[in-house]
Amino acid sequence: MPELPEVEVVRAGLAPAVSGATILGVSVLDERALTRHHGSGAQFEASLTGRRIVGAARRGKFLWLPLGEADARPAQAIVGHLGMSGQLLLRSPGAEEERHERVRLDIHHPEHGELAVVFADQRTFGSLAIDELVPTPDAAPGGRGTDDAVVPSQVAHIARDPLDPAFRDGVFRAALAKKDSAIKRVLLDQSTISGVGNIYADEALWAARLHPETSARTLPTRAVNRLLAEVRVVLEKALAEGGTSFDAQYVNVNGQAGYFAHSLNAYGRTGEPCPRCGRPIVRVSFMNRSSHYCPHCQRMPRA
Repeated sequence: MPELPEVEVVRAGLAPAVSGATILGVSVLDERALTRHHGSGAQFEASLTGRRIVGAARRGKFLWLPLGEADARPAQAIVGHLGMSGQLLLRSPGAEEERHERVRLDIHHPEHGELAVVFADQRTFGSLAIDELVPTPDAAPGGRGTDDAVVPSQVAHIARDPLDPAFRDGVFRAALAKKDSAIKRVLLDQSTISGVGNIYADEALWAARLHPETSARTLPTRAVNRLLAEVRVVLEKALAEGGTSFDAQYVNVNGQAGYFAHSLNAYGRTGEPCPRCGRPIVRVSFMNRSSHYCPHCQRMPRA
């Protein structure tokens, strides 16, 4: 599943192409792409045609395109989640239909002219929806790419991500102190810290030398601070390298793959030597997925 770096790469690619653009028309080819939308495909098409897109914003793994209102702050947005295999692609007007294409927005930008924004999704777990924007509880901007203190209602329960200037380390430390869950489970809880998925949780825990099953509430402040620092380093590095691509499902808006997979230290390296100590990386079952770690460097604390 695309995580923060992959979704941010998509957002950053969309922003210059859609900010200030007018939606000329919408084609819903598969209504399964509208599972989060409260309405039909026809209603989705009619509601968006003629509206102006203000920009492109992101919180965690969610994207949204605020919709402009005359002489007022945006009250609605197109909110999207890429799911397991969703792609948002920029194409020339009239471009041939993409494989697994579900929705197409034909837009006109005052500088770039006509473009097509294509939502393609092989496994159909991703979605688009028109959603209301609601105030953020902390009165800070809703996420990366926007200065407005609003967020789509479907995203309101999602915590801020560790690269967000409004993320509060103290709030995160306090949350961990109340949780008996394994630290990796907490990192994957998008209501506690967003944008971190299986890949970057494994990488950050490896870098911080923490066993994924360590109880969150037992971590001392120094260990939590070290973990947060490593989470940020991993996310920033992955972002700089365009995200992680293991197959053709994750690509940026131009259809190009990221290359952070070549920099992974633990995830997906089962049986290979740990880059730090040389012992084999192991893979264990975890929450219907897998954890990858070094048993020597990331020892389980004694009770």
